Amino acid sequence: MLVRELMTLKPTVVLPEMSVPDALILIRGRKINHLPVVDEKGKLVGIVAEQDLLHASASSVTTLSVWELPSLLAKITVNMVMVKNPVTVNEDTPVEEAARIMADKGIGCLPVLGDDGGMIGLVTKSDLFRAFMELLGGRRHGVRIWAETPDTKGTIAKITGAIAAVSGNIVGLGFNEIHDVKGSRWEITLKVQDVPAEKLAEAIKPFVISVKDVRES
Repeated sequence: MLVRELMTLKPTVVLPEMSVPDALILIRGRKINHLPVVDEKGKLVGIVAEQDLLHASASSVTTLSVWELPSLLAKITVNMVMVKNPVTVNEDTPVEEAARIMADKGIGCLPVLGDDGGMIGLVTKSDLFRAFMELLGGRRHGVRIWAETPDTKGTIAKITGAIAAVSGNIVGLGFNEIHDVKGSRWEITLKVQDVPAEKLAEAIKPFVISVKDVRES
């Protein structure tokens, strides 16, 4: 899955000169969390989050709080609180790479740039959460099974083969690598349809270290 499959096309943008109150009205009215900031030519120059706007203070020009000076707040513009030169990705960036960038940098969104350097979209944490949910079969009914597996080649093939042998249909799949004093191993989470929970657990037991959880969901 690539960023282009998740991103919001042509997101709402603002100019640097927009006031903080106006930006807040826009962000709440559109029910969004981030506003890319562009110049008059449409070039991306920054990004501002709702939290940045809420925490904006008149300390840029005075030591007094903006909440004590509503009239002064209206003079504070987006370019005073925005993040300049934000991290960006292109539409062919893998979703997991976008997620890694957000996690490593502690940011909530990534503007998506086209080949000409212009902004064509925006991908957010909410988009990645939705992708994660879909990969694990979050919208599909079935049996969710979570197991610990050895870090050996062919293990996943054996598990999926065992599920196929009992007529199970895998509609969600995820992995988590573990490294600790016990060594290297994996956790696997599957959503499986068309097979009862107990039968599914029994089918994969010969190929896993342990079944940690199994339930209808």
